[in-house]
Order: sequence, then C-alpha cells, then structure tokens
Amino acid sequence: MELIEVINKRRAFRSIDKTLISEELINDLAECARLSASCFNNQPWRYVFVYDSKVIGKMHNALSSGNEWAKRASMIVVVCSKKEDDCLIKDREYYLFDTGMATAFLILRATELGLVAHPIAGYSPKKTREILNIPDEMNVITLVIVGKHSDKIHPELSEKQIQAEKKRPKRKEIKKFVYMNKWKGNTQ
Repeated sequence: MELIEVINKRRAFRSIDKTLISEELINDLAECARLSASCFNNQPWRYVFVYDSKVIGKMHNALSSGNEWAKRASMIVVVCSKKEDDCLIKDREYYLFDTGMATAFLILRATELGLVAHPIAGYSPKKTREILNIPDEMNVITLVIVGKHSDKIHPELSEKQIQAEKKRPKRKEIKKFVYMNKWKGNTQ
C-alpha cells in the first residue's frame, strides 16, 4: 500500500471490535515510532502498550464520558513524554512535537495493518498514571485506542459519533491553514 493510501484510509472510527494483539504487533508498531525524527535524536516518547484484559478493564475508569466506545479496545497505547527528555532551546519545547510525530508513525502503521488507532483526549491523566504506575513527572499526552473497525454501528455511540462513522468529518479547506510566503488571514 502506498503511503498516500494509508493516510487517506486512516480514520478515527469508534465502532471497533476486538482483534488479536501480539508481541510481534507491539514490536512492529514500536519500531515504526522508534524510526521517527526527533530533535538531536533524543527520542523523548514513551509508550505503555496495555493489552491485558484486566488492565484494560481498570483503564475504563480513566475514560471520560462520551468515550464508552473505547471500552471495546483490544489495546490502549498510552503516550507519554516530558520536556526534559528533549530539546529545550530558549522558550521552545520540542517534546510534544517529536512525540506527536512518532505517534503518527505508529498510527499510520496500525492503519496499514488494517487496524483502527484512534487517539483521544477524553481521559484522566491522573487516573492513567495511578492505574499504570506512570511517574508524576511524565506528561500523559494521549491514549490511542486500538481495535478492528466494525461494519456495524455499536449502540454506545452518540448521534454525532454515528454520523462520523458513516462519513469522514469535513476537513478544513487548505486555504484556511496554508499561507504562501507570509501569514495572512485569521486563525479560525
């Protein structure tokens, strides 16, 4: 599959079913993240791959309302980093950018393998740290919910979520976020 196909295929589906998670799969995803660029090759990202059903069950307590669909996850990838692990050049902190790039590689590889890898913001970082014994100094940036796309719409989805399953949500027009040679326009 060409990269552009993988990018076009990637979707934040919420109707997911269980799929087999193996150590081989985890190593494959981790290897793709490992190859991402980072400032001075610091590689500040840290991942906790949660696939044991008992631990995933505990992670349900960290999910925010509206993310009940994520309880069907086969795996939750907890994305962490801290600013001290990457470049700090004057007021520029690179760790979020570098960790985001590595996580995008992981998500695209999961997509290429036929999985849904849906990053979410609806969770409690504090509860996640407690459940998984993550040190307080680590920033829990996101959770990536992993499963297999389901052809049927699951009942825990809201009407808005159902519509997003049926049709890719509208994307901004390129002219709304790309400027040529200098900044123009508003940031809406």
